Amino acid sequence: MRNNFKIGTDIVEVHRISELVKNYNNRFFNRIFTDSEVKWCLSKNIPEIHFSGRFAAKEAVKKALFAFGEDLVSFKSIEILREINKPPYVNLSFSNSKKYTCEITISHTNEYATAVALIFIK
Repeated sequence: MRNNFKIGTDIVEVHRISELVKNYNNRFFNRIFTDSEVKWCLSKNIPEIHFSGRFAAKEAVKKALFAFGEDLVSFKSIEILREINKPPYVNLSFSNSKKYTCEITISHTNEYATAVALIFIK
């Protein structure tokens, strides 16, 4: 039986992401996040928590994709989006992205953010 799904997980210290935002601001944003992600996180009361959740989600997605052999996927080609009162979802935009479906979940406290990604091959 062929294994057509992979799981990735990650946990991030909010303080670590907060320091990166404080020290590198736009350089950090431009390397990791899309404009939509930055706008959404900055609209929140404590943006660092939401940046941390998205960072953990991107890492979790990268880990699951790596298990499929996708090792050159950039952070910006993994976009974590969310509509009000709906769960987050992933928009993949790299060369082989059309062959995957991705589901994620993100949780956070004031200290940690964690995410799990489940990726299916179509």
